[in-house]
Amino acid sequence: MLKKTLTLGLILFLSTSVFSQKWKTYPYTPLKSAISFPVDEGRHDKEIEEWWYTSGHLVGQTTGKQYSYMICYFYYPIGSASGFRILYFSDDDNELNYNDMQLLNYTVLATDKLDILAKKFDGNTEYWKNKYDGKELVPFEYDINAQSQVVSLDLAYKSNKPPLILGEGGYILISASHYTYYYSQTGVNVTGSITYNGITENITGTSWIDRQYGNFNPATDGLEYECLGIQLSNKMDIMIWNVFTAKDKIPDDKRFKIFAAYVNDHTQYTGSDFKLKRLEFSYSLDTQKCYAKKWRLTSSKNNIDLIITSLFSDSEVNLPVRFYEGRTSITGTVNGRSVTGKGFAELLHSYEVPEIDFMNEDVWNNSIPIKWKLNNPDDGNPIKYSLEYSIDGQKTYNEIFSDISETHYIWNSKAIPNGNQIWFKVTGKSIDGTLKSTITKKFILSPKS
Repeated sequence: MLKKTLTLGLILFLSTSVFSQKWKTYPYTPLKSAISFPVDEGRHDKEIEEWWYTSGHLVGQTTGKQYSYMICYFYYPIGSASGFRILYFSDDDNELNYNDMQLLNYTVLATDKLDILAKKFDGNTEYWKNKYDGKELVPFEYDINAQSQVVSLDLAYKSNKPPLILGEGGYILISASHYTYYYSQTGVNVTGSITYNGITENITGTSWIDRQYGNFNPATDGLEYECLGIQLSNKMDIMIWNVFTAKDKIPDDKRFKIFAAYVNDHTQYTGSDFKLKRLEFSYSLDTQKCYAKKWRLTSSKNNIDLIITSLFSDSEVNLPVRFYEGRTSITGTVNGRSVTGKGFAELLHSYEVPEIDFMNEDVWNNSIPIKWKLNNPDDGNPIKYSLEYSIDGQKTYNEIFSDISETHYIWNSKAIPNGNQIWFKVTGKSIDGTLKSTITKKFILSPKS
């Protein structure tokens, strides 16, 4: 009996192990997926836009310092260049970050696997490629080398989770005419070395890979977005993608709201069942851009309730367009259990100070609603209003109400004699008060008609 029990246990262990590792093979096509590996890790000649993105968190084995980074290669012909590379690097302990954009030509850009060899216009070369053991490719393992004047990275990647396929089998329709193929690799162990501030040291860490190809180009299509990659302590990974229209709307459909979650080797899902509420905002150093800084993410599936916070305000990439790129921290609950986490935020959407105008004529009485309008509404930044009045030539103001969402109010002013002058002041502000503006207007109180 004991022998039979041990044999059965061994069979179950082996079958479970084989099943959980079966994705670590090439070729590999996830169930119901339009994406296959390694071929779709390479260049797609028929697609207009394509990029290879990775971000991660590192710990120096000599200094003990924490670093974060992002590397992204774009296929995007510009003049004599066939593309460009963005390198972002952060010394997280000292809150110092650097970014470097280089035009380049791809001397190798394979179509059957990931093999990028890029010669930059500064004369140096970089690469990102599938690991090769001398006989064949090593599935889902990669070597990356990139450098700037500030930092050099020589990294070895080893994926420990199957790819997360976004959208419908990897295909996402954005608005009416734009599309992208999209997959992520959310659990990647990193080893290697970096050279920074004259010190070369070994590192360990974790990384995330994003791949997109299609005809979607946020720089030219007028569609900005906020993208949040989340790695949780319960081993769950989440990708959030909120796309804004040119009118700063976030339509409630799957073309603009993408939620994808890796739960475990056997379970992942994608959809639009989530809410993302912005809790704080932060200006760039020159105050020309204002990005979301803190979010609350909720989703009924798996009862997700997370607070996501950008660690640094000054974390911009300046070329080819300005956008925020930086590390985040996460706290909250999943299915009622506490979790922590880390991630990255990529933010192309910038928020504006509310532009408000009164709608009333110069004569007013208490039978007429006080009305105003917001000229630049933004779904990511719902504005709250306060209303005040003055009858002493604006020397003092008295509050009528605060923190309402409506843009009209009926107020009983019977205590103020007809014919008097009255000033109204409306203040509109974001949830944290970072984005704020005030308008005032003088009215003549008239008898009720």
